[in-house]
Amino acid sequence: MAKVTRDDVARLAGTSTAVVSYVINNGPRPVAPATRERVLAAIKELGYRPDRVAQAMASRRTDLIGMIVPDARQPFFAEMAHAVERAAADRGKMVLVGNSDYRDDREVHYLRAFLGMRVAGLILVSQGPSERAALEIEAWDARVVLLHERPEAIDDVAVVTDDIGGAQLATRHLLEHGHAYVACLGGVENTPAVGDPVADHEEGWRRAMLESGRSVEGRLFQAPYNRYDAYQVALKILSGPDRPPAIFCSTDDQAIGVLRAARELRLDVPGDLAVAGFDDVKEAALTDPPLTTVSSDRPAMARAAVDLVLDDGLRVAGSRRERVKQFPSALIVRRSCGCG
Repeated sequence: MAKVTRDDVARLAGTSTAVVSYVINNGPRPVAPATRERVLAAIKELGYRPDRVAQAMASRRTDLIGMIVPDARQPFFAEMAHAVERAAADRGKMVLVGNSDYRDDREVHYLRAFLGMRVAGLILVSQGPSERAALEIEAWDARVVLLHERPEAIDDVAVVTDDIGGAQLATRHLLEHGHAYVACLGGVENTPAVGDPVADHEEGWRRAMLESGRSVEGRLFQAPYNRYDAYQVALKILSGPDRPPAIFCSTDDQAIGVLRAARELRLDVPGDLAVAGFDDVKEAALTDPPLTTVSSDRPAMARAAVDLVLDDGLRVAGSRRERVKQFPSALIVRRSCGCG
């Protein structure tokens, strides 16, 4: 059976192929309602399906949004990617996801791959794009929105949460329980000092400690972001002679690792050790005890990122501060901190 073409639709509708294109693409020129109805009726009768590849070649854009995350196995990034996918579907777009594994070369690989596919835009969750990544984006003149992190290497729009303020909320809450101090499970040695959420979580913890008159010396511990490696770090911290009375973790995954280590060492949480995390992943409510953590509105952040990457009108050509859309953080109080 011969493939139905745009010419066939135009012939049956009694119009030009250009008008058929205007109906299919909803522009760029208006089509009279009666003519539009004839074209739509012809499309239905013939069973015509637009060639999306040809459309992308003509418009230089596809119906795809590229998204690069550090590691989709981590619940926070998985939930964020899902929220972006739902927001994109509401706009008639699909999402391609690539994992950089926190490596610059992997990030550049996916940048080239997605931009080569002529994606409608790119949502980038980066540990701090390298100069190679920044040059790649500039060369393609790509629409890029930074999500969750706001590294300085790319001067573009960003959608973030109030990471410093959220960490302050969690640390203050733990201190209000009367603990002598709160330790912090932070990032790793190569965590960027500026623009990275974990670095901001460390800064929020530091501010809350100092404003309460407590020292931070020797109370910040490096740990990978995932629960498995954080569990190993926590075993050493909690089995040592200077076990902290409370720990603020920069990610919920780290906090879940800490809870596991505490259980293995027969430490009662929150009786012997109070714990708080950051991200409010779905598992946080199911830990034993349920985890006190900091939440952000991921669906709203995802919608904002998708809107920004698709709508030129929303991309403010002002100062960097004007191009950063920040969402507030909220403290979610459960039992791991000592609250009933």
